[in-house]
Amino acid sequence: MEAGPHDTDQQQRDAADIAPRLSPDGPDDEGQLTDEVEVELRPARRLRIWQLAPIVALAAVGSLMFAFPLAFGTGEGGAVVAMLGLLISCCAAGWGVMAARRVGHTWPGLPARGSGERPDWRVLALYVGVGAVLVALAIWRVARLR
Repeated sequence: MEAGPHDTDQQQRDAADIAPRLSPDGPDDEGQLTDEVEVELRPARRLRIWQLAPIVALAAVGSLMFAFPLAFGTGEGGAVVAMLGLLISCCAAGWGVMAARRVGHTWPGLPARGSGERPDWRVLALYVGVGAVLVALAIWRVARLR
């Protein structure tokens, strides 16, 4: 930066040349403007591999722990291992649901978060009914091992 005299007259002339073409909100001539394109700066919210990998691993381990004692009847400890596998599988499912909700996914038939819509009671009843039937079948099957 140099410490010399500035040509303020030239700057004022340049400003006077530009001033008639400008209004308080920008240029008067709309032909000079190009079409604006709106671009989302944030990336789409998706489940990443580091979120999915532990959920899938827990679900696989839990389902194997649940399935092997049921399929092969491995003695007296089979019911305990099967219940532990069921617990791990349910934890993985809950973790997956919470991760999906965090990135903005919703269950089919339910409104999106923040939309202000109320969920249909029939869809909720269907989800609760299917969940209850699955839990009852799993507990019944494990109880039959004893």
